[in-house]
This record gives sequence, C-alpha cells and structure tokens, in this order.
Amino acid sequence: MAQAARRLATYEDLFDLPETMIGQIINGQLIAMPRPAPKHASASSNLGYEVGNPFHRGRGGPGGWRILDEPEIHLRGDILVPDLAGWRRERMPQLPNTAYFELAPDWICEVLSPSTGRLDRADKMPLYATWGVAHLWLVDPETQVLESYELIENGHWLLLKVYQQEEQVNAPPFAAVGFSLANLWE
Repeated sequence: MAQAARRLATYEDLFDLPETMIGQIINGQLIAMPRPAPKHASASSNLGYEVGNPFHRGRGGPGGWRILDEPEIHLRGDILVPDLAGWRRERMPQLPNTAYFELAPDWICEVLSPSTGRLDRADKMPLYATWGVAHLWLVDPETQVLESYELIENGHWLLLKVYQQEEQVNAPPFAAVGFSLANLWE
C-alpha cells in the first residue's frame, strides 16, 4: 500500500498551537515545544543583560547591535526561534514592520535543555550555517558551559572555545566587553 505524502507545515500551523508552546518549522516539519524551564529562561535573560547593555544599548561598550529575545526568523522556508539573536545595526538599521525577521542574524545563541539539545545541535546549527550566521553560542545551564563557534568556509562551524565555571567570557562577536560565566547562573 502506498504511503501518503507528508504535508509540509505552513506558517498558519503555528497559529493553532497553544500559547504555552513555541512553534518552529524546520525542513518543512512543525516542531512544538513548551516554553523554557526556569533555569533555561534565567540563563537566557542573564546573557541578554550581559551582551545587551554594552552592545545593544552601548552602556559600557561599543553599541552597534540589536540584541533580541526569541525573535521569529523566516528564511528559506524555515521558521526558527532562537533564544537570543543579534544583528549589527549597519545591516539592520530599522526593525521590520512584520512580526518576524527575514534577515539572517549575525549572532545566535541557543540555550540548551535536555529536550532541545539535539534539535539545537543536529537540526538548527546546520540551518544557521546555511543562512550565513557568522557566530553561534551554545549555553548549557545544566553543565554551566558556554561554547563559542564561528562560521568558516563551506558552511562549517569552528569551535573557538568552551567556557566553564567562572571563566571570563570574551567571545566573538562580543569580545570587546567580557563577563563572568558565573553571571548566567542563579
């Protein structure tokens, strides 16, 4: 018996999800997950403060960035919602009038959890490389580690450094103003 063709998910499918879920479309498939757990949300918020003040606001740092929490990004048929993303202001001088972004970020951070770690690494990292995102950070609140990656030729990620414990994070593209990794944890 012939197997029915799998229907590709659409943007409208995201509207049918409960408000307690985050929906993404990856390679045509709808992926739904619950809102982040407190450790995850806290690490993401704390990182937003650490890079947001000096780079988004220019307080104690060079400014020149737009750093946003959970932006919805639409590119090449995929709809992804990273935990944090940043665009250099010269690439995105104005925010779009839509509810989503159609310009790939210059930096993305995914905060890993037991339920999202495989998805973030195996599915989203390759898409971010395809989109040309220059810098990627993975933050793991359970192991208290931050991994810093840079996109190199042929769409491959180069692991620049793994930060742990109370190390000072001076990772591209935010190396100009560092912070203690311990600031991300409760």
